Amino acid sequence: MLPRMTIDAPLTLPDGRPVPLLTGDELPMLESWLAFHRATLELKCAGLDDQQVRQPAAEPSELTLLGLVQHLAEVERNWFQRVFAGLDVPPVFEEGTGYALDAGRGLDAALAVWRREIARGRELIAGRPLDATGRIADGPMAGLEVALRWVLIHMIEEYARHNGHADILRERIDGVTGT
Repeated sequence: MLPRMTIDAPLTLPDGRPVPLLTGDELPMLESWLAFHRATLELKCAGLDDQQVRQPAAEPSELTLLGLVQHLAEVERNWFQRVFAGLDVPPVFEEGTGYALDAGRGLDAALAVWRREIARGRELIAGRPLDATGRIADGPMAGLEVALRWVLIHMIEEYARHNGHADILRERIDGVTGT
């Protein structure tokens, strides 16, 4: 039998992203996977200028890295503030989805807003059990109760899906590939 190793500091990949927990309790594991995917999105934008993050994937799509960052700021606000915490907050961006590009909003501004939404979401779920619930505010599932566990799993799925888009966008921009 192999000896059990203990690690005092969180592991990181060579690119700086946190390695999701491999063992442990469910809540920290889910949070670590979400942190990994958030860091992956940020990594996909690293080193690019405002013009590059505005380049669409391929016609007819208008999807861009900047649009993804904005969209995920909206997603963060929706699931943690509106749904889980029940707050009546407006959309992050005036256009609602975040995908639309504003000539005056660059990557640094969008990332700052996105980080602020992440921080607020973390505040709202701090110390809450996975079985704590919120209520879906609108759309086809309006009024349904949803557990924090479901919200975290959904957020991981949302980021994983959009990080796949970000992979393709980044490769199209400058050929950079990776996980």
